[in-house]
Amino acid sequence: MSGNQQYSRETVSEKNSLLAEFEGVVSGHRDGHGFVVRDDGQPDIYLPSNEMRAVLHKDRVKARIVRLDRKGRPEGRVTEIIERSDAPIIGRLLQEGGVWLVAPEDKRYGQDVLIPKGATGSAKPGQVVVVELTEPPALYGQPVGRVKEVLGEIDDPGMEIEIAVRKYGVPHEFSQTAMAQARALPDHVRPNDLRHRVDLRDVPLVTIDGEDARDFDDAVYCEPAKVGKAKGWRLLVAIADVSHYVQTGSPIDVDAYDRATSVYFPRRVIPMLPEKLSNGLCSLNPGVERLCMVCDMLVTARGEIHAYQFYPAVMFSHARFTYTEVAAILQNTRGPEAMNRKPLVPYLLNLHDVYRALLSARNARGAVDFETVETQIVCDESGRIERIVPRTRNDAHKLIEEAMLAANVCSAEFIEQGKHPGLFRVHEGPTPEKLETLRNYLKAMGVPASVSDEPKPGEFQQIAEATKERADAQQIHTMLLRSMQQAIYTPINSGHFGLAFEAYTHFTSPIRRYPDLLVHRVIKAILHKQKYQLPALPTPGEAHAKLSKRLASRVKPPAPNARKPSADTVAWQAAGLHCSANERRADEASRDVEAWLKCKYMREHLGEVFSGVVSAVTSFGIFVTLDAMYVEGLVHITELGGEYFRFDEARQELRGERTGIRYALGSRVQVQVSRVDLDGRRIDFRLVSGDDDVVLKAMRDKTGGDLGAAGATRQERRGGKARSNAPVPDLKAAVRRAAGKKSAAKPTRAGPSRSRRGQR
Repeated sequence: MSGNQQYSRETVSEKNSLLAEFEGVVSGHRDGHGFVVRDDGQPDIYLPSNEMRAVLHKDRVKARIVRLDRKGRPEGRVTEIIERSDAPIIGRLLQEGGVWLVAPEDKRYGQDVLIPKGATGSAKPGQVVVVELTEPPALYGQPVGRVKEVLGEIDDPGMEIEIAVRKYGVPHEFSQTAMAQARALPDHVRPNDLRHRVDLRDVPLVTIDGEDARDFDDAVYCEPAKVGKAKGWRLLVAIADVSHYVQTGSPIDVDAYDRATSVYFPRRVIPMLPEKLSNGLCSLNPGVERLCMVCDMLVTARGEIHAYQFYPAVMFSHARFTYTEVAAILQNTRGPEAMNRKPLVPYLLNLHDVYRALLSARNARGAVDFETVETQIVCDESGRIERIVPRTRNDAHKLIEEAMLAANVCSAEFIEQGKHPGLFRVHEGPTPEKLETLRNYLKAMGVPASVSDEPKPGEFQQIAEATKERADAQQIHTMLLRSMQQAIYTPINSGHFGLAFEAYTHFTSPIRRYPDLLVHRVIKAILHKQKYQLPALPTPGEAHAKLSKRLASRVKPPAPNARKPSADTVAWQAAGLHCSANERRADEASRDVEAWLKCKYMREHLGEVFSGVVSAVTSFGIFVTLDAMYVEGLVHITELGGEYFRFDEARQELRGERTGIRYALGSRVQVQVSRVDLDGRRIDFRLVSGDDDVVLKAMRDKTGGDLGAAGATRQERRGGKARSNAPVPDLKAAVRRAAGKKSAAKPTRAGPSRSRRGQR
């Protein structure tokens, strides 16, 4: 085939793709433009601001590509609006020149909503309101709406939570039928509830949780035991028996499925179950009888689970411990904390022994275990941040974690052996694309080890161990973590990559996670030699649809001769997808509230200078996390000085062409808080030079250590040294001049602004 023929065919193909229409959902951007997120999984289509005038964020449209920009990225035009989003718009009511309007809190909507005079209700100017649209936007007209709900003043305590639950569609009010059913439940365990249950009331089971915990899902107990002829332990993990009180398809069950998870905010929890269950009847509170499901395990000295059994039981929690208290007892068995709990100390020591055995088994499996810093927001009575502190993990945290992992593994194996459908917690290895990015990064950073085409978790852990003493260890571990996929709930077991388990599920938190409740029901069905049938549950909402598209690329196409999945399998897949999506929704809402609180906190520190570390690098700047505050903000590329910076994706760094200065993950910098945008949940920093040591070092590295090179001519640099009679240049002055000059080339410009999580 001639070159002309090939060019002609490619031109025809390109024209056909430009003419083709496709469906998708509009995703607005705070800068006025937007994108169409295509249903077919193809790359998003850019919509210029003039195309966004007649549509709003979340509208479903038909569109086609009209041109490609200079980088080959598609730009589109909306040809038809299929469905307007019915999501409420939250914003502040304003009056400008006698006209009432609402400025959306979510800037992705891009347009203010006009409110007719009689449609403001009882709202006053400046208040936060929920708006229902009555007229959609048009090319030459703004959207029109009416005030549906008044939330209050912007500075009211908890306002950020009221906004978030509506913004993300988090159900925050139980149905009347669910509340009526909860009220009708007993206040305590009744005698007939004890039938067919093992009596564990004399076993000193205890709960170990955080200081601020209000519901207690799990209790633990351990004693030495013979495993065969060798020493080992008997480990009991007792979990609240929510399934005894929440019947399949009941009003409480429907509401719980709709929520799929409890949502945790600073100072407030939106529970999956009514409070009578979550904090009362199901919570394993100390000093009261409670119904539970028990995973009773025999663990060998090497940390292997030799045998296990599940059974329903009744228990009596002998103590409510905190992580801090248990850690103190384990550290000093003669200390005041140990003296206060003297009868229970031997059982805590047994738990610590079995934990060390389980930990050795974890290390032998090669499970991934990166030490990351988690933070906790400490608020005052009005909901304002007092401080942000690191949440340290001690042996008590790890002890409970290993006990829960053991029970979850037994649950998954029990369901598999029972040949019963259920939900597994699946975490797959890196995609080929992420694997390639990681390999390039490790090579660029001079890490001798790499990862294979079919990597095992142990390979990641070996790299983490081999690099933990390096100055850039945190940076390397961050990239290892980012290369992995998110875990999901699915009836198709593919194992858990990060934990190095062949089968894994969630059994240990049925008060706050719906998948755990389903797992309990399946285990009970297997014990009774029955089959658990999923009820006709409500149709999954927007969160389900979003995740379904996101996961489409991860689903392998069925083999040509593969049988069509049964209705039962499809129902379990839908339940897993729904629970996974609503887990993401809860995370997004929680992050949104934390970002709001951090922005309000940082408004009090405008103009102040802090030290920090680069936590993400993009083509448009660097994200910096402050050492003292644990708050992240953006240093835009235009704030890095009059230098042309190139983004090196392999190294995850920005490098200055003139000075050679580099900003990479883990780089230490000094920044000034320059701007806080509460509505946009964005904090901007300005780089503070301080002295020129960083630039001096970069110039020295670039010139091979020749201090005179900055003042030498190109010919002299090629010759290896400057003329001997040349004056020694003032390098610091040269650096300042170089950094202050504008480059002939324009600074790198970002396309659509992205957060470090890749969201638009």
